[in-house]
Amino acid sequence: MQDIFKAYLKRHTDFNQDELAMIESATRLKKLRRHQYLLQEGEIAHHHCFVTKGILRAYSVDEKGNEYILRFANENGWISDCESLYRGTPSKLNIDAIEDSEVLLFENAGKDMLIEKLPAFAKMVNIMKNESSVTFQNRVHESITSTSRQKYESFVKRYPDLALRVPQAMIASYLGIQPETLSRLRHAR
Repeated sequence: MQDIFKAYLKRHTDFNQDELAMIESATRLKKLRRHQYLLQEGEIAHHHCFVTKGILRAYSVDEKGNEYILRFANENGWISDCESLYRGTPSKLNIDAIEDSEVLLFENAGKDMLIEKLPAFAKMVNIMKNESSVTFQNRVHESITSTSRQKYESFVKRYPDLALRVPQAMIASYLGIQPETLSRLRHAR
């Protein structure tokens, strides 16, 4: 198991070696090249993905070819299409690597087995779901109540590493602002 994932697990709870081995047996490492898809629109998602290296993005594309980025996930982050994963429906999203990346894949059945057999893992998953819900709620609230400047400043404060590693056009898409607006905001800082 990758050290970054072991450290992540230990931050949430103190798993013993047998539990770590059980968790490791439920994962599979996948390497992605820059621009390589993890999931494409129309496919059915089968995995929860933990990013051990690199950055991935989840986005949709409209009929005019405009991209709408829903989220980024870098090291220690999780990414998937939850609707497709839980409902077994074709994905409305694309997930690809912004830079060369590595992810640990958890199939739903493996995750469910770990939840059933390891109470500490179940507790960790519940905490993660709660944190994800709060993050999502804050993102929606910010997107409908904040100015472009406030959105950008919040992004830089919350995700300083992403602000340096992600192309500006992608950050603009994520924030729901025009790239030109983002450029002006960056130069005004």
